[in-house]
Amino acid sequence: MRKSGATLVFVFFSLALALAFLQAAEAQRCQPSGKLKGKKPPRGKCNTENNSECCAEGKYYSTYKCSPPVSGGRTKAVLTLNSFQKGGDGGGPSYCDGKYHSNNTPVVALSTGWFNNKKRCHHNITIIGNGHRVKAMVVDECDSTKGCDEEHDYQPPCAYNHVDASKAVWRALKVPATKWGWMDVVWSDS
Repeated sequence: MRKSGATLVFVFFSLALALAFLQAAEAQRCQPSGKLKGKKPPRGKCNTENNSECCAEGKYYSTYKCSPPVSGGRTKAVLTLNSFQKGGDGGGPSYCDGKYHSNNTPVVALSTGWFNNKKRCHHNITIIGNGHRVKAMVVDECDSTKGCDEEHDYQPPCAYNHVDASKAVWRALKVPATKWGWMDVVWSDS
């Protein structure tokens, strides 16, 4: 009996150790690719709709060329709020089609690595969060490599793991408007 108990403990310990190594390797797959020094936006040029952050002069922001690997049906991400409408905090027109999109349309921008050089343009993804799911079309890149300039509405680069979503996505996930902004979700290609 003692021998089988010791074997069970050894197997459990080995599995736990292997899982820890896998998680550490996963976390190391996407490291910062550089730093970007913030510049003070011209007066009135940084749109703070949806609590968007404006670049701070002299502050350094990490940039990323990668995103975590897309894993089957459950890729972890941070859902953020963005306006894709003209004059909204998303800046210029969407990168995929050169158009603006209504806040009432379920659309998203993906961090640079997931956007994959426009390969996900006009593809639907499924987002799961708050106990609900929604399909949304990829129309833009949440640029993780550049920022703090006019093209990026004087906002810092996106993080490597963002799904920037319209209000329609947040409504479909049944998140109360007072809690819109940041939420852990999972997503998959539809």
